[in-house]
Amino acid sequence: MSEPGRISGKRVYSGKTISIDLDTVRFPNGKSGELEMVRHPGASAIVPFLSDPAGDDPQLLLLKQYRYAADGYLYEIPAGKLDAGEDPAVCAARELLEETGCSAERLEHLTTIYTTPGFTDEKIHLYMATGLTAGETAHEEHEFITIEKVTLSRALEMIEQGEIRDGKTVCALMFAAGFRAGR
Repeated sequence: MSEPGRISGKRVYSGKTISIDLDTVRFPNGKSGELEMVRHPGASAIVPFLSDPAGDDPQLLLLKQYRYAADGYLYEIPAGKLDAGEDPAVCAARELLEETGCSAERLEHLTTIYTTPGFTDEKIHLYMATGLTAGETAHEEHEFITIEKVTLSRALEMIEQGEIRDGKTVCALMFAAGFRAGR
């Protein structure tokens, strides 16, 4: 039996951020079928700690950002799309600076997640930033962002209460709280 995977594909849309392919795929049972796949170059996202993550209830930055697809504002961590061939850590540092105005003394990779593997190949590389130095933001024309300082405990309450609903943000904050902060 042949290995599962892509047999062939046809690009049906190419845009600024995503492309859409119609792929013919061989499934693990040997049968084949067509799947619509959203292709994305990947992204990096950063939990920016203002104080020592190992300290007592560290402070961090969250973005409150307008998102058309969510029909309103979401609390998020800084994030952005990888440029072609870009190292995810370089992307993380760039997005942190653009969206918060901060540069980091240290970036630590937390984990890498697939956002929605049922229909897209998008991966987001999650980082934690410490030793922040404030500077100027460089928001893009379509970004409507305010920056808020919160404690880690408050951010976790916001997740529990449904105030933080963005998947990458929930995952990164929970990962940082469970595996990095307070250790």
